[in-house]
Amino acid sequence: MAKQNSKKTPKQSPGVFKTAFSESFQKYREIIWNKKRARVRLHQSFKRSYREDYARKLNVPGLLHHAMDTFIFIFKNWKLFLPLIIFAVIFNIVLVGLMSEETYVKFQSTLDETNDSLAGGSVEVGNVTRAGLLLISTITTGGLTSGLSEVQIIFAVIIFLILWLVTIYLARRLLAGKKVRLRDGFYNALTPLLSTFVVFFVACLQTLPIFVLVIAYSAAVQTDFLSMPFYALIFFIFAGLLVTLTTYLLSSTLIALIAVSAPGLYPLAALRSASDLMASRRIRFVIRLFFLVFVIVVYWTIIMLPLIIIDLFLKAHISWLNGVPFIPVCLQIMTCFTIIYLTNYLYLYYRRMLAHEDD
Repeated sequence: MAKQNSKKTPKQSPGVFKTAFSESFQKYREIIWNKKRARVRLHQSFKRSYREDYARKLNVPGLLHHAMDTFIFIFKNWKLFLPLIIFAVIFNIVLVGLMSEETYVKFQSTLDETNDSLAGGSVEVGNVTRAGLLLISTITTGGLTSGLSEVQIIFAVIIFLILWLVTIYLARRLLAGKKVRLRDGFYNALTPLLSTFVVFFVACLQTLPIFVLVIAYSAAVQTDFLSMPFYALIFFIFAGLLVTLTTYLLSSTLIALIAVSAPGLYPLAALRSASDLMASRRIRFVIRLFFLVFVIVVYWTIIMLPLIIIDLFLKAHISWLNGVPFIPVCLQIMTCFTIIYLTNYLYLYYRRMLAHEDD
């Protein structure tokens, strides 16, 4: 009996493991290829693509209509979005900080010195022109984000993502015809925060060609590389290619930032679905983005210019108002409103694309 129990079980032949591994490999390979076949592939390598083969119609409102619909949607639900702007401004002031009044005063003094130096002070800059130059210099020179530490930048990114997700959650519930509270947005919208951060990190990586372009431009200016017309032509062709590449990549990543907010959707899946949704539609989307920038510039000019003129008038006649950061607070409010407007603008366009796909 002992001898019978001590018998060893027969070893499996080497071909069994090889066969099982081959079957598993073929199974997962077929799964991967099925996923690739399901994706939208409008162009094939080394094959001519005809326009009628890859044209994808999209029935969406016009540029101005879509921009005005976004304003109407926000103002119609102002009881939700106004407290959201207030919370965002408070969090930015506490965690990130406000543009100091000294920086704003420095812009004013620099502008006055420039005015005095023009033709010996004989040229007088009007209040409207002065306010416009103050607004442009504050935004273009980084007055809103100058002097931020690494911790403040991290807080600013987190607040931006929270504001982005809460706005999308509120818009999704409102378009579904359901009642929603701002408290529900803060409690329920932040679940995909990590996934959204991953897609946002991918978007930051896709802007690397622009940073390379900025570094190359500064080096070209310092070395007088652009002084020769031929070299300047080569540089601008190179710059155009980098800008085109970044625009192509970011056009679908912006939609992926919206798609990833859906419950249970992973970042890579959101990037793939957004790429399929934007196939053959990127040019129209980029045109809408340029029009969005135009709309933002228009309403910033309409709102901020009178406020800066009033601020200049009051501080010129009332001395104790010189230390009140009225314009920095207004700039912070406008920044938060712009993020909410941008989010709703993109989300409404995304919903219309999805509705067209379902049809």
